[in-house]
Amino acid sequence: MILIKRIIEEQILKNLLPNRAVILLGPRRVGKTILIKQLIEELNEPYLLLNGEDFSVVEILARRSVQNYKNILGTKRVLLIDEAQKIPEIGKILKLMVDEIEGIKILVTGSSAFDIDKYTGEPLTGRKKTFHLFSLSEQEYNQLENPIQKQDNLRLRLIYGNYPELLQLEDLKDKAEYLNEIVNAYLLKDILAFENIRNSDKILNLLRLIAFQVGGEVSNLELGTQLSMSKNTVEKYLDLLSKVFVIHRLGGFSRNLRKEVTKSSKWYFYDNGLRNVLIANMNPIELRNDIGQLWENYVISERIKQQKYNKTIVNNYFWRTYDKQEVDWVEDRGGQLHGYEFKWNPNKRPAPPKGWQNTYKDATFSVINRDNYLEWINK
Repeated sequence: MILIKRIIEEQILKNLLPNRAVILLGPRRVGKTILIKQLIEELNEPYLLLNGEDFSVVEILARRSVQNYKNILGTKRVLLIDEAQKIPEIGKILKLMVDEIEGIKILVTGSSAFDIDKYTGEPLTGRKKTFHLFSLSEQEYNQLENPIQKQDNLRLRLIYGNYPELLQLEDLKDKAEYLNEIVNAYLLKDILAFENIRNSDKILNLLRLIAFQVGGEVSNLELGTQLSMSKNTVEKYLDLLSKVFVIHRLGGFSRNLRKEVTKSSKWYFYDNGLRNVLIANMNPIELRNDIGQLWENYVISERIKQQKYNKTIVNNYFWRTYDKQEVDWVEDRGGQLHGYEFKWNPNKRPAPPKGWQNTYKDATFSVINRDNYLEWINK
């Protein structure tokens, strides 16, 4: 079995401190459970590992008393709970343990942001550290690949994405079937389990529309019209899909409201593989007419991994004016604006839009292509 050491492993170990909780969030199948097992080996301490999807675990934790939890732990002071968002009132349970059981170290994982944040946000204020785990990053692939292999494998990842288990599958058909299973078995399971959502077909159709419009501005009203749903329902579903780490929103940037577009949104997938299986197109890039979308989605997802893993304080946007001048990606960090344009072809080097240069004279502008992208996402 091919195993890769995850970037955030050392950060988690550093923050797994007595009477503190570490919250590890991320979509299903990105390796949270395997990471827990790797952390256990590094800790070399007696531990208790529980699974929040096990009904017996829910039952034994339901009695919220310090003595009950001490009895469960015994002499162990390392507690790990996988899929903790499945446990009712998990935030109050963790708070009681952290406050009353001396020396306890807690790590919990969740495959959705909404339950973990909802039930651990306020009760654990000042007592928790949150990390995000995504599908494998280009930086993590450095453990397996040399530069020549990376260029070849990049073309494959633009189609099939970066889920860790794909490393174990050599046949491309098996990779596609695996991604299809994620969509139908795991993704929908997470979404339908909350908020009384029952109409999986509507959600999948919404996702497919978003998949075709990656990199383009999206109108919730138009999406609703196409799907025979209200604008409010579309917004609700998009919010759910972002909370289970399937897609993420990019808003428009402006400091001059009359000229710049700010009300529209763009949506991107955290993983290219899910995007492509949703539109049923796993053809190689040589046979695609959407290489620009594939490239833009891919490098943005890699940049987000880099930002999250480095704990970068940044606001991300796109920029566009009503006369259609545009910058694909804008980062507002450290008091300065940085604009980026994404081009798969290294020979295409567009100049910064005049409106961008004139309005934001101190801003930088760079073109990210397949020759220089590693420097951008690894720095």
